[in-house]
Amino acid sequence: MGRRKYVIIMAAGSGTRMGAEVPKQFIELGGKAILQRTIEIFLDACPGISVVTVLPEDHMTYWRNYCLERNFICPQVLVKGGITRFHSVRNALEKIPEGAVVAVHDGVRPLLTPGMVSRMFEEAENTPALIPVVPCVDTMRVLHRNGDMLETVPGASVDRSVLFGVQTPQIFHSEILKAAYSLPYETSFTDDASVVEKYGKNLSYTMGERFNIKMTTKDDLLFARAIMSISAE
Repeated sequence: MGRRKYVIIMAAGSGTRMGAEVPKQFIELGGKAILQRTIEIFLDACPGISVVTVLPEDHMTYWRNYCLERNFICPQVLVKGGITRFHSVRNALEKIPEGAVVAVHDGVRPLLTPGMVSRMFEEAENTPALIPVVPCVDTMRVLHRNGDMLETVPGASVDRSVLFGVQTPQIFHSEILKAAYSLPYETSFTDDASVVEKYGKNLSYTMGERFNIKMTTKDDLLFARAIMSISAE
């Protein structure tokens, strides 16, 4: 019998870059809130998974009402977001027991597949810190700003073959993640992997999915709608 599975859904952001009337996690995508679609992927991949949803404090009632009105039946623990992502995850980890395996996923990444989720949880049983990555496919150039202009940095070059983009869900044995989040906050903590690595634990990597993008701008939303339209044909 394996470790009990948990997922922390990070949905505490304000989403100002999207320019919508509601935070981006509540924008509808194919008739459902992005947040609902994201959670459903984990429910499909791992029936019985325990869900902890981190929300802005002033939108907790909004989300409760949404779930009731849409008959979105998902037992979940709601947690108030903190002043940074680091503090939000720390708040959520208070609801996670020792001896579990816990995924931390951006609530606005609704395009990953249940297959990726189930594969990662299977790998994570014997892998304490598992991070999904995708290889960089663009040509990279090192530039610096000179006023409003971008200029080449002489002599600087980037080997694209060693560059990878980092995604979520990032999955950990809970005792490791909880211990790592006892560290004092640093501005370099941009994701859970950076916190665990600072704590001194080695990271393992697995291939992510190209379409597992984070909804940040209106262009991302248009892309997601196009992908869903093609998938429905």
